[in-house]
Amino acid sequence: MTVDLAITGGTVVSPQERRRAHVYVDGGKIVAVSDEARPARRTTDATGLLLLPGMVDSHVHLMDPGDTDREDFPTGTRAAAARGVTTIVEHTHAHPIRTVDDLSAKIAHLSGRSNVDFGLAAHAWPDHMADLAPLWEAGITYFKIFTCTTHGVPGLDEETMRGAMARIAAFGGTCLIHCEDETITAEAEQRLRAEGRTDGGVIIEWRSRRAEEAAVEVVAALAAKTGVRATVAHVSNPTVAGIIQDAREQGADLAAEACPQYFALREGEVIEWEALRKFTPPARARSDADGAAMWELVRSGVLTHFSTDHAPSTRAQKLAGDIWDAPFGLPGLDTTLPFLLDAAHRNEITHEDVVRLYSEAPARRYGLYPRKGHLGPGADADIILVDESASWTVADDDIISKAGWSPYTGRQFVGGVAATMLRGELVASEGVVADERSGRFLPGPGTL
Repeated sequence: MTVDLAITGGTVVSPQERRRAHVYVDGGKIVAVSDEARPARRTTDATGLLLLPGMVDSHVHLMDPGDTDREDFPTGTRAAAARGVTTIVEHTHAHPIRTVDDLSAKIAHLSGRSNVDFGLAAHAWPDHMADLAPLWEAGITYFKIFTCTTHGVPGLDEETMRGAMARIAAFGGTCLIHCEDETITAEAEQRLRAEGRTDGGVIIEWRSRRAEEAAVEVVAALAAKTGVRATVAHVSNPTVAGIIQDAREQGADLAAEACPQYFALREGEVIEWEALRKFTPPARARSDADGAAMWELVRSGVLTHFSTDHAPSTRAQKLAGDIWDAPFGLPGLDTTLPFLLDAAHRNEITHEDVVRLYSEAPARRYGLYPRKGHLGPGADADIILVDESASWTVADDDIISKAGWSPYTGRQFVGGVAATMLRGELVASEGVVADERSGRFLPGPGTL
């Protein structure tokens, strides 16, 4: 049988192994990974390159619909495709999904606007608890829960959160939880504003370590009691990771999401860079030893997967007001896979780990596997070709995201994406994106 595409001579990487093999694609699906030569209408020579499944970024904000001056789907998904991300799970706080009608409207709005496949998350809103089950059945990927009011999204108090988790557990849903204690952050903000503080250091004191730890302690206990499948978003330091691990040992189904900023950036940078390092929880690492401790948590499996928490603003938007007015968030889709490939080059992890952490594990966690997250028969042919020796010194001019800047500008990453395929079609080559907007909505596991 002649297939649509043969990718020949590359090294196929999975979480378990790497091996030289040909990948055969037909009808947008992988039909074989084999040493045997087969006829194909098109052939791509991948000799000397690694073949990885497209990355699955499960925590992305593209502000669309909403304030698309900061980011939109066409631009943000160009950045994703250029750097090897073929699936995202997105939610914008400015235009939250709270009802099935919200979801339907967003799916319609995004038709023809995405360069990669996408799932959508909904918000667990205090007065929309009855909408949780219908949203799950309508196809959302997970529910985002806040423990403190952030980005205009109301935080859930402990009793409301317990109720939300119990409902979500009852119908087999999944949630991603932003953990910072409302009382601690509110009291700190009141004090710092009363002192007239507008320096970058307020971020460290306002969104403090204790605020994060206290919220994670509550979330961990509730996860164990309700049996909900939950993920703690953007785990910033080993103490928080330890609380999560302790809860797992008590039976909680609790994953721990890692993001590059908690490995590569340092707590004190916000004092110099101010709003350009305003994100929350803020960077906690104070030294290279702290960064090394985070990598050990990855290698040991305490931190389960990576995402970007891509939440960009332009430099002008970041610097338009004082530290209180500046929007939270960093751009990340342009740089997260290069960051991880570089970590493999530096032997912090392996390329097999990259596949596990940024493709297979998030795909499994959020019900996208086996369609996404691996190179095997039956999977969508989302394939990236990686040159492990290519190097890139990050420059603002290279950032495709509307942000137009990166906290990693000036850093060199070794390992680059030579090509990105979505369902067997080339969507990016050497960082140049076809921009065909061929991405599709992925209904969540509740619809299966």
